[in-house]
Amino acid sequence: MALACTSGLDTGFVELGYAKVAALGVVQGITELLPISSTAHMRIVPALLGWKDPGSAFSAAMQLAALAAVVSYFWKDIRDLAFGSVRALRKRDFADWYFRFVVWIALATIPIGLAGIALSGVLNACGSPLRSLPVIGISCIVMAALLAIAELYCNHSRTLDHVNLKDALVVGFAQVGALVPGVSRSGSTLTAALFLDLKREQAAQFSFLLGLPAITLAGLKELYELHKAHLDAHGWSVLAVGLVVASISAFAAIWGLMRFLERFSTWPFVAYRAFIGVVLLACATTGLLS
Repeated sequence: MALACTSGLDTGFVELGYAKVAALGVVQGITELLPISSTAHMRIVPALLGWKDPGSAFSAAMQLAALAAVVSYFWKDIRDLAFGSVRALRKRDFADWYFRFVVWIALATIPIGLAGIALSGVLNACGSPLRSLPVIGISCIVMAALLAIAELYCNHSRTLDHVNLKDALVVGFAQVGALVPGVSRSGSTLTAALFLDLKREQAAQFSFLLGLPAITLAGLKELYELHKAHLDAHGWSVLAVGLVVASISAFAAIWGLMRFLERFSTWPFVAYRAFIGVVLLACATTGLLS
């Protein structure tokens, strides 16, 4: 599981080639938008297959695949928010729900933006301590416990019509946890939204819409970092294959998640996250994964 570096940036995906990156794109796309930690799976799956670690730069760039999937799936909601807020701004109707919701999303993005800048030096660096197996494993277990508590003690009765600025800020601050590998952006924001008593499918929708600016900024920032690192044409083409495949699988993941949460609880995700966390800690202890 040796790392590959380009000007200090973790770019192991380049050496994997098109077919392997396409396969990992499927895994990344599915796990990026389900509350089960894409980072954990990007450590486990390549190791089981005997492949190099694709690196944190690959995971970060895949934010753009998640963005494409979220925008495609929630296009009507995004369109309504955009046109509704612009219409309200022209009328100076600052009490309009669409306008307020867009402002709340913008304000809720500030915490992860500031945290991302503060941690930029270590997040995607080669050999980053944040990407260690113990960190990822513990994060998975902690988030499994928090999701379980949200299922046990919250009534899941509110809808998006009931959300307010405080709700958006709570989910926004929870989103900061996504910077820690193993926490998962979907996992942290969905869990926070469930703690606010939102219905499960409404909580997922809220978390996805609120995360759009952060996902966009994270993906574009990583492309810029790869550009600064002088990634060659081959590297860009390998990344493009991963992005296309991940976008398709991410859309399927959103569709499946929304259908699932309309009928069932998140307990399967709780159990799965806890299992993955235990596996990673066991692998770290025994040296099975490095």
